[in-house]
Amino acid sequence: MLTLLAAAAPGAAAAPPAWVGWLPIVGMIAIFWFLIIRPQMRQQKEHQAKVAGLKRGDEVLTAGGILAKVTKVEDTYAEVEIAKGVRVRVLKATIGEVVNAAGGSAPAND
Repeated sequence: MLTLLAAAAPGAAAAPPAWVGWLPIVGMIAIFWFLIIRPQMRQQKEHQAKVAGLKRGDEVLTAGGILAKVTKVEDTYAEVEIAKGVRVRVLKATIGEVVNAAGGSAPAND
């Protein structure tokens, strides 16, 4: 019986540690973090900074694709002029981009 146990021991392969099975999952989480989540968080912070820095005279592009000029800024809303005499209140979070800040250079076709 001892000879059977002694003969079987050297031939048996040792099982890998349990944490080795978790390495692919941890690797995928790290990849998602650095390629998807982290850049999205950075973009969100930049957008919040742009919206917080809105001031009268800025030209903005709303999420709906409307190009407008800011006439009044409140805590949650901004009043924008989309045509002469046509003013609309929009939610500041729907402002997608500040196209031309006040005091910037004039467009080439003016």
